[in-house]
Amino acid sequence: MSEPPALLVDRLAYAYPDGHQALYGVSLTVRPGERVAVLGPNGAGKTTLVLHLNGVLTGQGRVEVAGLPVAKPNLKEVRRRVGIVFQDPDDQLFMPTVRDDVAFGPANFGLRGDELDARVKRALDDVGMAGHADRSPMHLSGGQRRRVALATVLACDPDILVLDEPSANLEPRARRELAEVLLGLDRTMLMVTHDLPYALQLCPRAVLIDGGVVVADGPTRDLLADADLLAAHRLELPFGFRLD
Repeated sequence: MSEPPALLVDRLAYAYPDGHQALYGVSLTVRPGERVAVLGPNGAGKTTLVLHLNGVLTGQGRVEVAGLPVAKPNLKEVRRRVGIVFQDPDDQLFMPTVRDDVAFGPANFGLRGDELDARVKRALDDVGMAGHADRSPMHLSGGQRRRVALATVLACDPDILVLDEPSANLEPRARRELAEVLLGLDRTMLMVTHDLPYALQLCPRAVLIDGGVVVADGPTRDLLADADLLAAHRLELPFGFRLD
């Protein structure tokens, strides 16, 4: 029997309570181990899609994580399997120390004692922040806070890592350091980003969403080489950026 997709989204449609239709039937399959960028202009439906992956929103259609339907009886397990790293680290860092923040999630899922300590250490090692375990997150740089926020999700050992604009507001060095960390992780990854060079660096495949539908899906380099496609959906590469 073949392994189910890491993520299956089938004809997903969603309208907000005010009547705004954000998704019109999005279909997407991500295989285990794939790294996929989700591209699109503001208002395209990217964030709405992400919020369906762990059951924050529920629309019409089908969403499955490793064959498990994203539905109320399965939400605790789905949320363990799908780790979302939000754009603003303040949404995930709220404890007195880095160690406390990273321990919060796995402790909430029932880990205790040596097993919890080992999970926290491994997550901080993975993001290069083990030496900052006893510091306050408030005293870290923006790039360090972004990596600690990533560690809080990795500590829950998710099958799928969902990153919302991971490079936003990072200086070049922090952006490079985060890319090195992400490339070193052996995880299925879905990265929502406006940063087209970052998408190319990290994700071999890209999906372009606009107007609540998937308008392109293929190798990231091919999508970014299509100037007409990018222009039609209000995306552009930085001035002077070369794909070769």
